[in-house]
Amino acid sequence: MLVPASVSDYRLLAQRRLPKAFFDYIDGGAYNELTLAANRSDLDALKLHQRVLRGACNIDTATTVLGQKLAQPLVLGPVGLAGLYARRGEVQAARAAQAAAVPFCLSTVSICSIEEVSAAGTVPFWFQLYVIRDRGYATELLARARAAGCTTLVFTVDLPVFATRYRDVRNGMTGGAGPLGRLAKLWDIVSHTGWLIDVPIGGKPLTFGNLAQAVPSARSLEAMKGWVDAQFDPGVTWKDLDWVRQNWPGHIVVKGVLDVDDARSAAEVGASAVIVSNHGGRQLDGAPSAISVLPRIRDAVGERLEILMDGGIRSGQDVAKALASGAKAVMLGRSWAYGLAARGEQGVAEILAILKRELEVTMTLLGVERVGDIGAGALDR
Repeated sequence: MLVPASVSDYRLLAQRRLPKAFFDYIDGGAYNELTLAANRSDLDALKLHQRVLRGACNIDTATTVLGQKLAQPLVLGPVGLAGLYARRGEVQAARAAQAAAVPFCLSTVSICSIEEVSAAGTVPFWFQLYVIRDRGYATELLARARAAGCTTLVFTVDLPVFATRYRDVRNGMTGGAGPLGRLAKLWDIVSHTGWLIDVPIGGKPLTFGNLAQAVPSARSLEAMKGWVDAQFDPGVTWKDLDWVRQNWPGHIVVKGVLDVDDARSAAEVGASAVIVSNHGGRQLDGAPSAISVLPRIRDAVGERLEILMDGGIRSGQDVAKALASGAKAVMLGRSWAYGLAARGEQGVAEILAILKRELEVTMTLLGVERVGDIGAGALDR
């Protein structure tokens, strides 16, 4: 039996427990997955600059992001359909984040609703919104998030349309599987009995919590894709951020920035932060890795707004590399989803604990005691 010691180990446990289609939905990327691979390979290529005899014995991983104190520079980023990976998955992840004193961000396309996640905790969470055509529906979602106490809105701008994800097509996640494909999907589900008992059979009926009015049943992923195709809006421009500001008095974080001029535009429209991200390699395949463009975005706007990053973070050493490259904190996506799929709330908590321990060790070997001291000198160039 595997005793998990790393995020990669939890990935293997998630792969064993989940039906193949759902695992590939977490794990995969767009087209040939070149950008997905670059997120990891470019992080691996960075070398850390070890220092010795620095007296780094009082390690403090705490930081502040958007005025909120974090026990470590991590945010559980928005992961769609997380409630399909474990029973009431978003609730379990939010509880783990609260216990670890890091923020949790709820996706628009979650299984658990804003209200259900709010009722399960005592700390305000972040809310993520996609660019959708039905502004009335979007306004209602923002009002519900405000009523739940959310103070930070993550506005995802790099998904005006869905890119083709070959794994999802092959697994029939996006429809068109045909009779044999549907039979294979059914066998894939019933052969994973632990997941079957925990998620579809156990607990509440599965719905797309925040979108239940539009897509009543989460058993129809094809219906969800149809709604997404109809609602995601490629016509949105920076001027539409005025509408967001009119309906959101709190922090606005623009997620999906890879270009310096786009980062400057985010600062000009009054965003509090940007997330340097290529959507985990799930959109424009061939786009650069997040870590490779992070330093120049930091140089361009680092004094005007806070900078976060996501894409490929799998260890505390990766976190240190991101901080050294200009991020104030990192967002986790797949990493916490693997933990959730493997062991529910406990798995997410263990992922956060592993990353914190790894970051503490890394900081000791870098010779720094506070995360704010991890600068460009922590990288050996």
